[in-house]
Amino acid sequence: MTRTLGDAGREKTAERLLKSSANKFYDPEVDIDWDAPLVEGKRYIPEHRSTLYGTELWEQLTPEQRIELGKHEIASVATNGLWFEILLMQMLLKEVYNADPTSNHAQYALTEIADECRHSTMFARMAERIGCPPYGPVKWRRRLGKILPVIGYGPALYGSILVAEEVLDRLQREQMNDPDIQPLVRMVNRIHVLEEARHVTFAREEVTRGMAKLSKSELAYQRLLIALVSHEVTRSLVNPAVYKAVGIRPRDGYHAAMNNPHWQRTIHYAGERIMPFLDEAGLVGGPGMRWWRRSFLVNDR
Repeated sequence: MTRTLGDAGREKTAERLLKSSANKFYDPEVDIDWDAPLVEGKRYIPEHRSTLYGTELWEQLTPEQRIELGKHEIASVATNGLWFEILLMQMLLKEVYNADPTSNHAQYALTEIADECRHSTMFARMAERIGCPPYGPVKWRRRLGKILPVIGYGPALYGSILVAEEVLDRLQREQMNDPDIQPLVRMVNRIHVLEEARHVTFAREEVTRGMAKLSKSELAYQRLLIALVSHEVTRSLVNPAVYKAVGIRPRDGYHAAMNNPHWQRTIHYAGERIMPFLDEAGLVGGPGMRWWRRSFLVNDR
């Protein structure tokens, strides 16, 4: 980060994002009516975005159970999103630690961290408000996540941020304007989408700048790292424990979900905006392709 803080384009982008952040931001504590009653009969996610949609297990569920499953799935996505954002904040703090704090770039990074703090609180409150456990990732994945702030840097760091943010963003954009979705969920999605647009601009420019400096050996590492992280992002969105809420054994539900063509297409759909950018930047390829395919973000190559 310190090597390029003098870049005029980088500073100009950061200045623009700082002004945008000052002019338009949300405080979930104030801007969401947490005491408003949930609307009976409203879904928490569109049916066709459920992990089990189209499977035999799905056909066995009653309409009420399908809504209940969606509620637990959105809570899992939210609390896994919280986990992603905590990892993101750690990585950004590591970058800022070595930066010139008077630069626009470092100050925007700190502003983004502040945004992510509010988002994490918002996701936690939503899970609590709808009456779901704080699912987050499974234990072994949570332990594995501690390594990322240590080994993550460069274009793969910002590329991983983009995968996590843009996969969620695409699904949230679809849901935030859907009148069949709970108003609380729609508002949470709307806030996250608006503020993440700035974060995406910031990260995309960092990927582009970073890729221009890589050696051939470093490129291989960056490609492998982002592919591995992206695989873990997509595989962790729904904790297997959610299926208990509708009487399905967790391992049976998770196995059905991971082999469900509908769910695989949902993940591919969610990645349709970010994958062309990463491919064009040069981050998709080489030793990471096996993990990209397993993530469902890439069909074949």
